[in-house]
Amino acid sequence: MDARSLRRVGRLWTLSTAAHAVPFVAAAAVLALAAPILIPFALLCLVHAWAIPELYAARGARVAKRVGGHRAGAEHVALGLLGDLADHRARELHARSGLMLERGRLGVWLVGEAGALLVRPGGRRVHCYCVKATDSALPPSDRLAHLLLALRTDEAGFATVANLAFSGACWRVRRRLVAPARAALDAAVARARTS
Repeated sequence: MDARSLRRVGRLWTLSTAAHAVPFVAAAAVLALAAPILIPFALLCLVHAWAIPELYAARGARVAKRVGGHRAGAEHVALGLLGDLADHRARELHARSGLMLERGRLGVWLVGEAGALLVRPGGRRVHCYCVKATDSALPPSDRLAHLLLALRTDEAGFATVANLAFSGACWRVRRRLVAPARAALDAAVARARTS
């Protein structure tokens, strides 16, 4: 997958979301114009139209969620491996948020245990990918290290085989993240704007 393909995927995602939401906006307009008594139903249609992209964004934000912890000893060893893969700022960000910041050709990545967020250059659009290491017995940092190595090995392949959970405005996903992950997304957006 290259930058052109990502733009096409983003446009298709937006078109698909609009195809789901616009009929409710149209129904709201028809109901409101048909009779004043139907205005409450028109408002319900508008709420539904707003909820559709919000539900997609919530699904996308779940890829940044921490999967869970394991034994302290195994996690300590895995953190050592992870420390060798990243610079000091990325390790600090991971300690706070559970997400590892990685700059790639396609944009700025935030890699977590259950997936990755790709902030496109300019920092306005984010692609949320659901992907995880196959061995659920691995400690969290080991799972993250596997995904980070896969991303570094073949970024385009990583974006191709991972399941796209959401593509859209960063602010939609940001609202659904916990505070530490929100700070990580802000850092990725800032870096994407400077690239």
